[in-house]
Amino acid sequence: MSNHLLPYVLITPARNEQDFIEKTIQSMIGQTALPAKWVIVNDGSTDDTSRIVRSYLADHPWMELVDLPARKDRNFAAKVHAFNEGLKRVQDLKFELIGNLDADISFGPDHFEFLVSKFMENPALGVAGTAYTQEGGWDSTQDSFEGEASVHGACQVFRKQCFLEIGGYCPNRAGGIDWIAVTTARMKGWETRNYPDRRYHNYRTMGTAEKGHMGAAFDYGKKDYFLGGSPVWELFRVAYRMTKRPVLLGGFALLLGYCVAAVRRVQRPVSRELMQFHRREQMKKLRTILGSLITLRKVQTYLPANPVK
Repeated sequence: MSNHLLPYVLITPARNEQDFIEKTIQSMIGQTALPAKWVIVNDGSTDDTSRIVRSYLADHPWMELVDLPARKDRNFAAKVHAFNEGLKRVQDLKFELIGNLDADISFGPDHFEFLVSKFMENPALGVAGTAYTQEGGWDSTQDSFEGEASVHGACQVFRKQCFLEIGGYCPNRAGGIDWIAVTTARMKGWETRNYPDRRYHNYRTMGTAEKGHMGAAFDYGKKDYFLGGSPVWELFRVAYRMTKRPVLLGGFALLLGYCVAAVRRVQRPVSRELMQFHRREQMKKLRTILGSLITLRKVQTYLPANPVK
């Protein structure tokens, strides 16, 4: 790793990723700035994930594999537990940045050198990532209203101090662990950014692992509720989703998920303070979008980062 850059470590929880993990490994091997350590935690895979990773260890001593026992259930809390197992393996190392890296993405050779440089330029930066693409030509800067402040969990890099202040990842079984971490960081005064100057490509559409697109949309609706999302924002999101393929079905599944969670009063894993902060951010985004529509300007989907005060 270049001496002038801040040292960083990466942790990858991986479960049954034999189809894609080699793409991630090849991307990491080609980085212009290597991590001090990259710990891949094989979370009870029943396929060849462990064997593929093991074949690279001898030639790349900065890589480490941790094999966890097989488990029957699959939930997001387990991913956090796997991440924490990896975290134990880097405690004795000196590093300033720590990242979560999914095992089904690929990226360019200067991806992490670019991200590390952003932390060096801005001491207030707590979490950073980049824009991303998915199969079918989907691009996060054009096909969502996430904005520059949203950093997806597939590739999140934290300043160590920020990660400690937010208490790390929240082991919520139903998901939202990356969102909770990033939003909590903003609430505590840290800046969070994803940069459109770079992309990573996600080979599996987010949220569709072991389920179809409609099931994923339904789950996203439930997640929008239990993470404290505003019903006003959700209606807007549903309307927007209905303009995308598959027409109507995705939006209907999203709305159904939100309504089912609301009727069942699904327990929310977020504090009232975080929920209120989140809703203020949503309303600020909505005002920006509606302002564009009223003035007949092109709707800006990639909203600029501007923390709510």
